[in-house]
Amino acid sequence: MPEHTRPPFDGDERAQLVGWLDLQRSIVRWKCAGLSEAAARRAPLPTSPVMTMAGLLSHLRWTEHGWFEIIFLDADPATNPQYSSEDDDADWRVGDTPLADLLAGYERQCARSNEIIAAHPLDARAHNAAYRAGTGSLRWILAHMVEETARHAGHADIVRELLDGRRGYY
Repeated sequence: MPEHTRPPFDGDERAQLVGWLDLQRSIVRWKCAGLSEAAARRAPLPTSPVMTMAGLLSHLRWTEHGWFEIIFLDADPATNPQYSSEDDDADWRVGDTPLADLLAGYERQCARSNEIIAAHPLDARAHNAAYRAGTGSLRWILAHMVEETARHAGHADIVRELLDGRRGYY
C-alpha cells in the first residue's frame, strides 16, 4: 500500500494546499492499484456509464491540465478533450488505453501541475479570461483542485468497493 502523507501541521499555505492535493491524488492512484483492465473499465453504477476507474483517472488528468495549463497559463483548449463541443464526456472515454498508461499520464500531469504551482506566487492571476474562473488566483485554483480531487477520490472509493469490495481511506 502506498504511503498517504498529510501536509505538515506547521507548513505554510503553499505546503498545506499542495500537500492536501498530493494526498488526494495518492488516494486516487491507490484506488486503482491491483485492478484488472476489465475491472478498470467496468461501470458499476447503471445510471453512470462513464463512471469507471479508468474514466475517472482520465477525467482527473484532464482536469489538472484544464485548470493549471488552460485556465491558469492560457494554453490552447483544443489540446484537452474537456473542451470538446461534440462530447461532454470525452475526457472520461479511454478506449483501449491500458490502465498503466492512464496512471502514468496522470502522474506526468500532476508533476506538471506541481511545476506550475511552484513557479508562481499564490496571488498570481490566471490568464484565460474566456472562462468564468479564468482570472482567479492560483490560490483559488489550488483550493478548487483539492475539492475536485477529493470529491473524485470519494467516487473512486465507492466504485472500487462496488467492483471488488475493497475499502479504506488509508
